[in-house]
Amino acid sequence: MRLIHTVERLRDALAGARATAFVPTMGNLHAGHLDLVHRARQAGEPVVASIFVNPLQFGAGEDYDRYPRTLEADCTLLESVGTDIVFAPDAAEIYPEPQTFLVQPPLTDELCGAFRPGHFAGVCTVVLKLFNVVQPRLAVFGKKDYQQLFLIKAMVRQLNLPIEIIEGETVRAADGLALSSRNTYLSESERAEAPRLHELLRRMTLRMAAGERDFAALEAWARNELEAHGWRVDYVSVRSQATLLPPQPGENRVVVLAAARLGATRLIDNLEVSWH
Repeated sequence: MRLIHTVERLRDALAGARATAFVPTMGNLHAGHLDLVHRARQAGEPVVASIFVNPLQFGAGEDYDRYPRTLEADCTLLESVGTDIVFAPDAAEIYPEPQTFLVQPPLTDELCGAFRPGHFAGVCTVVLKLFNVVQPRLAVFGKKDYQQLFLIKAMVRQLNLPIEIIEGETVRAADGLALSSRNTYLSESERAEAPRLHELLRRMTLRMAAGERDFAALEAWARNELEAHGWRVDYVSVRSQATLLPPQPGENRVVVLAAARLGATRLIDNLEVSWH
């Protein structure tokens, strides 16, 4: 496995590659990231993983400065699952001059975007830059960041990028908590409480599969349950899988998304559900 820090050397290393599989990350890796690398390995080669904590997607007062940087441990993990190249640039390499941003559709201001202004503009901008550098045939993103995945797929379509986006299912701990690099921020008591988010979403999907269609009432119920146990809720929302907008009458494929805070840690999760 090669560790590369500059765009020029990465392009040299990938010269002539036609089936590159790409997994972009911010590092501090866990089993969910490694599952994405496994999927990439099955679909193309060489496999390139990037490690870059992107300043553009962090807002004022967020955790950019304290976000864990664990490059050596990350490289050990990536090598163990067959990664060919790790691209770990610094900010000056990715942003050598004042940045050009993508103009984002209104959906970027909903759900997580309503609470993290500019976040998705930063995400899509860095992903597009990484796509331009790596020029992969395919890239793998996890479903845990459901809105991010939706917007990246839309960007690829709208900009006619010749890249296949492969979706990785959310990897969970045994108690249901979605794996996240930010889970390390949780105290022992918060970690014990954290699976409640997934459990409530699971109960919502079961009620919808059984015929309940009052989505607003379900959202309010879940919010109240979380707040009663000390969570600060950003949103719990039922959305169409096809549009990520509120479902229209008769739609039968939806996703339940939530973001809420335990102490200082913001957790997100989602579950898809469909019915006949």
